[in-house]
Order: sequence, then structure tokens, then C-alpha cells
Amino acid sequence: MGIIYLAGAIISEVFGSSMMKLTATAKSKLPVLGIIIGYAIAFYLLSLALITVPLSFAYAVWSGVGTALTAIVGFLLFKEKITIHTAIGILLLIVGVVLMRL
Repeated sequence: MGIIYLAGAIISEVFGSSMMKLTATAKSKLPVLGIIIGYAIAFYLLSLALITVPLSFAYAVWSGVGTALTAIVGFLLFKEKITIHTAIGILLLIVGVVLMRL
């Protein structure tokens, strides 16, 4: 169940981070509410995940996968460029998480 909570925490964190980008262009304050709600849910679900998942692994996965997914969202939704350096960095994050589980 901890992995499911961790996945929810990652999705919520990516949502909150994506809302930060919208604050620069939105005329309303609705994205700010998205940031607050996204991160509140993310931290709550992360705390639930820590009941069964080790802290070092949970935080590494949360931050690493969250970073990778946020980069992908930036590429797909906000038309940001993914350079070879970005792709290598994402690959290294994935390798790092895999190595932690060995």
C-alpha cells in the first residue's frame, strides 16, 4: 500500500509543480490554490507511504520521479525543450533509484 501512497504523492507533487508554471501567465490566483492543494496532498500521502516504505528510498523516488515527470510535463504542456543533458539527467535519476532497490 505504501507504494500506492508514494505514487499518489508523486502525482500530486508534479501537479503542484506544474501549477507554479501557470502562476506566471494566469490572470487569476487559481494556480496558487493548485500549488497549495497539490503539495498538501503530496506531503500527506508521502507521510502515509513512510509507514511501510523506508525513508531513503521513498524520498529518492519521490524527488527523482517527480523531477523526471515534471520535466516531461514541461516538454509536453509548456513546450519546453529537453536537451541531451536533461535526458541524461533523467536517465541517471532512474538508474539511481533502481540501484537503491538492489
